[in-house]
Order: sequence, then C-alpha cells, then structure tokens
Amino acid sequence: MEPKERIIFITGWILDYCSKMPKKPDSLVVGVSGGIDSAVVSTICAASGMKTFALSMPIRQIQKQDDLSKVHCKWLATNFKNVQVLNINLDSVFTEFEKASGTNSSEHAFANSRARLRMTTLYQVAGSNNGIVVGTGNKVEDFGVGFYTKYGDGGVDISPIADCTKTQVWDMGKELGINPAIIDAAPTDGLWLDGRNDEQQLGMSYQELEEAMENPNSKNYQQYLKIRETNLHKMNPIPVCKFEE
Repeated sequence: MEPKERIIFITGWILDYCSKMPKKPDSLVVGVSGGIDSAVVSTICAASGMKTFALSMPIRQIQKQDDLSKVHCKWLATNFKNVQVLNINLDSVFTEFEKASGTNSSEHAFANSRARLRMTTLYQVAGSNNGIVVGTGNKVEDFGVGFYTKYGDGGVDISPIADCTKTQVWDMGKELGINPAIIDAAPTDGLWLDGRNDEQQLGMSYQELEEAMENPNSKNYQQYLKIRETNLHKMNPIPVCKFEE
C-alpha cells in the first residue's frame, strides 16, 4: 500500500470508529512530542475534519525537542481550522511530584512518570471536550518490542498507526508534508535529561528491528526477541486471578 493510500485508510478508520461509538466523540486529542509518529498521527487527525486538540506538554524538555513540537503545532494550526493547540508546561507539576516522592527517586521511574503525567493531561483535555485520546505508537516501537511506558504513552483509546512500521510512518510523513527536521530527527522518547535517543536505549536501530521482525534468520533476531520478551507484560492482558466455578 502506498503512503497516500495508507493515510486515506487510517483517516477512514478513525472516522468509522468514532461514528460507531455509543457516545460519539466531538474531538480527537493527541500529544505532540516533536517526533515523526505524533506528527503523522496529529496531522491525520486534523485532516479527518474532526475537532483536534494538539498538546505540547514539555517536562524539562531539551530545547530542540520542544522547538520541534511547537513548530509542528504551529504548522497544524496554520493549515487546519479545526485544530486547537494547547501548550501545557508540566515542569512545576513534575517538580512537586518529585518532592512528594521523597526517597523513591529512581531516574528510570521518574522517566516513566513523565509519560504518565502527560497521559493524565491528555485525558483531562479529552474528558473536558467529549474527546478520545489518540495513540501514536507504531508496529515496531510499541507493538513489536514494547518500547513505551505502561499506562503512560501506552494509555490511549485508539492506536491508528499500530500496524505501520517506522519506515511506513516516515513515508507517510513525507506524503503529508511534515517538516523535514522532524522526519530526519533521531527518534527519542524525550523522557531523559541527557537527551538519549531510542537507538541508544534499545541497542538497535528501527531499521534493524524491522528487519528482525520480518526475518527470523536476521543476525539481530535474538536481540529483538530479548527486548520483546522483557516488555511483553505491557502488551499482554493484565493477569487476572480467577476462581474455578
């Protein structure tokens, strides 16, 4: 499927899903990080014609990442009359959360807490505007190796690009006219003060991960499986203790 066809299909899928909900939503709510996934999803949401809230939610963000987020939000607002941009700075909220956490000061836990604060913000906006939260996870990152925060960026109502590889997302970004700086930027979750990117955290590039997912004979297949198995608890249903009838 060509990028243009994929975009049309996803747009139709979102509108069809919303039309069939018992309580039809009035809006779509998307977090815009400055990365390609959120840029593509937010643009498709805007192009659907539905009221779209694009949220920039920096938490002690590296300036370059925050700049890309705001550049894309401005582009959305300029090109789509149905888009409302919200710049919600969560620095002070996170600082108070840090203080309240006391000695529970794991750097990794705080990185995940940033994602969960953003998720809470998205649902606050969605709940205030009869909206649904639209996820930005792709087939490789979120649904291949589970590289996301449980109940953070994984906490969404729908996942329109969940069956798209990273390469397909990049191709859709070009088709949609996304800013080249966003397309070319090294993918990052934006949760670390040192600005570490996804490849540094995973130990593999998305091109290598895609190859491993598609080819069990790939030299990186075992590494891919190792990463995936570690994160399966995020992708599998919550374990439930059941009593025999």
